[in-house]
Amino acid sequence: MPNRAKRSGAASPSAPDAPATAKLFMHGRSQAVRLPKAFRFEGSEVRVSRQGDRVILEPLKRKPFDAEAFWAKLDALGARDFPDLTDDDLRPDLDDKPSFD
Repeated sequence: MPNRAKRSGAASPSAPDAPATAKLFMHGRSQAVRLPKAFRFEGSEVRVSRQGDRVILEPLKRKPFDAEAFWAKLDALGARDFPDLTDDDLRPDLDDKPSFD
């Protein structure tokens, strides 16, 4: 039996910038692109833009959540913007519940 090489679907480019072919397919009512392994992105989203007849995919660079900056911005709003609530204000009033008798 002849020795057959495994096919991975798309040939990987010989250089990082070498073009390759990607497959198009429908996913529901959206068109999707199956990228070759050499072109995979990290994460789950990319930015999509169009330049002439080219469609450009770019990785989204999300900053990690900065808790200190969040609390600093919240403090900058000041307590005047928030009502003074106690734990009792946040609990439902059980005396006002409907009776099912």
